[in-house]
Formats: sequence, C-alpha cells, structure tokens
Amino acid sequence: MYEVSHQLYVELAERLVAAIGRKEFFSGSVSCIAGDVELRLVCTLIVQRSESQHSERTATEITGLVPIWWECHTTEGSDEIMNDFSFRELLTIALN
Repeated sequence: MYEVSHQLYVELAERLVAAIGRKEFFSGSVSCIAGDVELRLVCTLIVQRSESQHSERTATEITGLVPIWWECHTTEGSDEIMNDFSFRELLTIALN
C-alpha cells in the first residue's frame, strides 16, 4: 500500500486549484511524481465560490469542492499499486 504524504497532498491540491482556475465545474485530472511513483487524481467536481471585496476589486475564492466522482491512481513503472488517498484530506488542504 502506497502512503500518500502530506507534501503530495499539498502538491496535488495546488495543481487542482490551478487547473480549476475560474471554473464553476471541473472535470479532468492532475498528477504529480514522487520518486518512481506517479499519483494521478481524476475527478469531476462542482466548485463553490464566494465573492470578497479587496480594495478596488472583487475576488472570488473557492469555498467548497463537491465531488461528483473521483479516482486516485498510483503507478510505479507500468504497475498500478493501491494507495491510502483521502479526498477529505485533499479538500482540507485545498480549501485552506
């Protein structure tokens, strides 16, 4: 069983937020590599946002990600290996 480290959660969360951009709906994938292992998150999400006023402009920030469907795959070489990925852990990091 591959244990997903906190640093990999942080990296995946950053890549996911960047891939979402300004969208209200996201369907796609993000991945990162740790040594010989690739971690790939494939998901479909509803993006919840709120507006906040900053000086002279209004900004929208992500306040929630509602998973419709997701899978997280880890591969080492051409072999897929089980992992302990937690979408809840990813959400905690992505929304802070």
